[in-house]
Parts: sequence; structure tokens; C-alpha cells
Amino acid sequence: MSRSSVPWLRPLVALAAGAIFAIPLYIALINVFKQSGQVAGGVMSLPSPPTMDNLVRVLTGPDSLFWSSLRTSVLVTSLSIIILTVLSAMLGHYLARHGGWWPRAIMVLLLCGLMIPPQVILIPVTQVLKSFGMMSTLQGLVLFNVGYYVPFGVFVFSGFMKGVPRELEEAAAIDGATRWQTFWRIVFPLLRPATASVMIFLGVWIWNDFINPLIIYGPREGTTIMTGVYKSLGQYAADFGGMFALMFLATLPILVFYLLLQKQFVKGLTGGATKG
Repeated sequence: MSRSSVPWLRPLVALAAGAIFAIPLYIALINVFKQSGQVAGGVMSLPSPPTMDNLVRVLTGPDSLFWSSLRTSVLVTSLSIIILTVLSAMLGHYLARHGGWWPRAIMVLLLCGLMIPPQVILIPVTQVLKSFGMMSTLQGLVLFNVGYYVPFGVFVFSGFMKGVPRELEEAAAIDGATRWQTFWRIVFPLLRPATASVMIFLGVWIWNDFINPLIIYGPREGTTIMTGVYKSLGQYAADFGGMFALMFLATLPILVFYLLLQKQFVKGLTGGATKG
């Protein structure tokens, strides 16, 4: 049976796949506007009547869990992706512009780091951070993020750099620009699509990270937004409406961040697909 003989098959499959992926989003959204008792009675049912009490309770709670967690997550994510973007762009440019076996060896070594789950190296990392006095500190968590995710950033930037003509850098050098000036004034502005891709991917990963902030930063020093959701459950708590409201509010900052960089992000994906 040819594809043209069943033109309805592809839209039907796409609709079914979209519905499957939309079910968790539907559950998360409608339960934000339910009373906790209604959530326990059935997560799929519509709120009757809708209420904003869960959102108000989370935003105005006496413990300020959401606001403190939000501040910590924004700080950790912002510092991490800024440092990662700068280091990854410079190292990716350096490896892409130098031939020989050793740049390829460094790239392979970096890519091997992407194959190791962070949970596998978590215990050695905590021992290293403890020896430097950085355990249970914000700096230690940011340092871990930079060390673990920099191979991904280097991989993206080095691949994108192959599409940037060398002649631009040679012309800048002839005009008297230093390597530092050439990179930041000529090369880096051309890497906006790759930069947006790296920032979005790493921002989402770091924002949604749970186990590493829980172990490295520790609950005594503070909580990120994900560990805040875990902390809001408690041992005997049953405020499911508040939990769904907190999860909903936790997704909004990273969603806005994606929407701001969406145009460059799409260019980065399509551009990276044609760079060889």
C-alpha cells in the first residue's frame, strides 16, 4: 500500500503521538486549579470549580520556599551557563582552528566525558569538592556543572566553527587585531545560533537537575527549584494542589528563557546540521 493511498495515516499517527505527549502536560496544568481533595479524587478530571488558591498559597507561603528556591536556581543556572558558554566557545574555536592529532584526541577525551552519567562520578566529585572546602557551597555546585557540561558546549561550538570562514580572522589579523579581539569582535558574534542552542540545552538541564544540587549543595544551605518541589512534599504532607502549583511555577522561567532564544535556537539546529 503506497503512502499516497492513505493520506490520512500520517496526520493520524502525528495526532496520536501528540496526544500521548500532551497527557502529562494536561494533568500538570488542570491540577494546578483544583483543591487538594479533588486532585486525590482523580487527576484527569477537570477542576470544578477552578481555583487560584494553590498558586496564591505557594507565592505567599510563610516559608517563602518558592522564592528562595527560585533565587538559588536562577543564580546557579545563570552563572553556570555564562561560564560554560564562554569556556566552550573559546575551547571549541581553538580546537576547530588547529589541525593535528592532539586536538582530535582532546575532542575524543571530552566526548568520553559525555558518555559517563553524572551519578557515576558523584561520589568522587563530592570527595574532591570536600578536599577543597567547596562541598555544600554554591561555588561547588557551579563548578560541577561547568566541569560536567563543558564537553557538550565544546562539541557544539567546534562543529559550528567549521562554517565560519578563516578569511575573516586573517583579515582581522592583517588589520592589526589581536587573537582576543578577533574572537570576541569577529567570530563570537557569528556564533549566536550555536550560543543560543548551548544556552538553552544547558539551561534546561541545569534548571531541571535534582540529584546533584541535593547532594552537592545540600538541603541545609538552601534549595534549588527542583529540590524545593521535593522538599514541599514532606513526609506526611498531602497538599497535592500546592505541589502541582509549585511545579507549574517552576517551569515558567525556563519556558520564558526558551521563548526569548527560540529564533536563534532553531537557526543553530538547522545550521549545525549542514556544518561538516
